[in-house]
Amino acid sequence: MNISDSLAKNLVIHELESEDKEGVLREMVEALISSGCDIDPEKAHKILMDREKLGTTGIGDGVAIPHGKFDSLEDIAVVVGRSGAGIDFESLDRKPCHIFFLVMAPEHGAGSHLRTLALISRRLKDEAFRSAFMQSQGHDELWKLLQSV
Repeated sequence: MNISDSLAKNLVIHELESEDKEGVLREMVEALISSGCDIDPEKAHKILMDREKLGTTGIGDGVAIPHGKFDSLEDIAVVVGRSGAGIDFESLDRKPCHIFFLVMAPEHGAGSHLRTLALISRRLKDEAFRSAFMQSQGHDELWKLLQSV
């Protein structure tokens, strides 16, 4: 299983426009909907914000992995975003987040959901990968990098 198995090119946002946590979540959900995913944007946003209230998904080292389960999904969907400026995501290390992997999973897919989160987390622990991610020069270069994971 690779991260790229659940990722489509149009679900990679090379430079997020949002400047805060709620905006990032809305922007990433909108990308999912624009790609043809049939989910209610307000319900998805509420699911993600409710998860954030349990504890931040900003795991440190400039990384956030917001995630949630959605009853109308059949497969895991991943949206990747990057913010050069960084966004306050209430991260565990209190530093801005630059790398975002949004994971939306089917309500009854706990095993695959946890495997996907673990896979992303392991990959993002690699400082060389995070550096290459941030230094990517545009959407196509970032997409190519993501195809290797």
